[in-house]
Amino acid sequence: RISPPTNPWFILLTLFLALIANFIPRSPIPYIPDWVALVLCFWCVYQPRFISLGTAFILGLLMDVADGSILGQHALPYVILAWCANYLSRRVLSFQNIKQAIHILPLLVGCQVLQISMQILAGGIFPGWEYFISPVLATIAWLPLSYFLMLAQIRRMQNYRHDSFGGL
Repeated sequence: RISPPTNPWFILLTLFLALIANFIPRSPIPYIPDWVALVLCFWCVYQPRFISLGTAFILGLLMDVADGSILGQHALPYVILAWCANYLSRRVLSFQNIKQAIHILPLLVGCQVLQISMQILAGGIFPGWEYFISPVLATIAWLPLSYFLMLAQIRRMQNYRHDSFGGL
């Protein structure tokens, strides 16, 4: 099934909203998923030709500056996440949503492991194993998030079919 490409402005808007969601302080609730990683991973799977490693790097630098962490703590894991998601996009798209989420879980866990590793190498402390609840919650959020982000695509496909076949 070939679908028309998603509007680039919609992709940028969702990445910006994910960035704003990540700016919310996490101290009261440490298990909040990394929304930028999740949305970035989604678009790298569904639109691998539009989202580049440069986009992932810029989002990572913005997160580094916002968190006050060392430069690269988010940028490097986001770039690796984007590369892996781009590489696995055809495989992931061959499955339904639940199996897609299962394939995304190791990518999100790997992103968290890289972030923690860089933090520890810079002299930080290990935040505890409960820190890894966040990728599991992000994987659960993959199902409603993918439905929400694909709504614009579904509407666009319906309009495309309606216009292409003379309103049939």
